Amino acid sequence: ALAEADGFDAAACPITSRIVQDSDWENNWKAYFHTQRVGKRIVIQPTWETYTPLAGDVVIRLDPESAFGTGTHPTTAMCLRALEQMVRGGETVFDVGTGSGVLAIAAAKLGAKTVIAKDYARASAEVAAKNVAENGVQDVVTTGVSDLLAAFDGQADLVVANIIADIIIRLFDELGAHLTPGGRLLASGIIDERVKDVTEAAVAH
Repeated sequence: ALAEADGFDAAACPITSRIVQDSDWENNWKAYFHTQRVGKRIVIQPTWETYTPLAGDVVIRLDPESAFGTGTHPTTAMCLRALEQMVRGGETVFDVGTGSGVLAIAAAKLGAKTVIAKDYARASAEVAAKNVAENGVQDVVTTGVSDLLAAFDGQADLVVANIIADIIIRLFDELGAHLTPGGRLLASGIIDERVKDVTEAAVAH
């Protein structure tokens, strides 16, 4: 933290505030979100932009609205690149805390047979459903509301969780009932300081 010894005078900092309409922040940020390649094949295309795919491209048309997941955030981009390697076709995938639905859509377009994508926040689940429809994968991806895996039925070959360390640690308690033997967990959103905690929880389970 900055201190007076560093020449920082907190008392001299003016504090201002103003009230903005939801539409301001919901739309103004879109000026900074553009079509971007995030993997070898995956391309994230905002729904308001045009893009001509190259051979082999997996294009995800996306409007995150207020949900997390533009696909370009480092944690999401890492998951997308991992999915390119992990999804070979025919898998059942559970996306826990789906946000905008970007990871679920990617799994479906990469060849997963069944994808269940749910979020604790109903607003996010509704955004995910819109994006699933926008990408024409509603026959593969089912969206909904769930606290972790509570509302997921059956088992998955791959569970994806791009959330935060504390929630991932809680998730380990539920994996036994929802992960096939030999199945895998793809987890992200873990800051450096929490790697040890998550690793210990993984080993314990």
